[in-house]
Amino acid sequence: MARQLTFDLPALQALGRDDFFVSPNNAGAVAMIESWQNWPSRKLLLIGPEGAGKTHLAHVWASLSGAAIVQASDLTEIDIPKLAQAPVAVENIPAIAGLTTAQDALFHLHNLALAEGQSLLFTGTGEAQTWGLTLPDLLSRMQGTPAVALGAPDDDLLAAVLMKLFADRQLNPRPDVLAYLTKHMERSFSAARAIVADLDTIALSEGREVSRKLASEVLERQADLF
Repeated sequence: MARQLTFDLPALQALGRDDFFVSPNNAGAVAMIESWQNWPSRKLLLIGPEGAGKTHLAHVWASLSGAAIVQASDLTEIDIPKLAQAPVAVENIPAIAGLTTAQDALFHLHNLALAEGQSLLFTGTGEAQTWGLTLPDLLSRMQGTPAVALGAPDDDLLAAVLMKLFADRQLNPRPDVLAYLTKHMERSFSAARAIVADLDTIALSEGREVSRKLASEVLERQADLF
């Protein structure tokens, strides 16, 4: 069978509010994002497992508040006083664990933005005390920030996440694929991303449709890796 060349191109992510599926597992987080003007102390921690939708909700918040979105690891390259003049979402705080300069920059941003009357959103996995922050003053600020969590997916949410991932890659799975995957896959957002990426790669390279049979093969291949 002839195989097509494949290219590792990024999927086009739909990050608008209408693209975010609300379920009991994330309704509290969505409500907090949408009522951002009422945040205590004008700041919020958005926590949850990898792929849970933290970045998506950060973009939703940015569209509501006019916030800039930056990666915590990039803060040392950014003009902090200028950044602090508007609301800011800082993503993936655990990435600067042990990085003193980046933690100093985040601490400076935290204090300056709040002094300017701006709001701050921070994202990360797990509770703030598990982020590995070594600057005591910054850790205390993070631990003192109200937090809202995105939970593990239920069936409806997992199916919705899969549908969004398929749509981002312009894939049209057969109707029985979603039901099969939600029943048999690992119940995590990171697993959903990996499965859809593998389905996309194989379907393109082998000229196959995204069917239940192909989904079964992908799950078996992933199981063999662990």
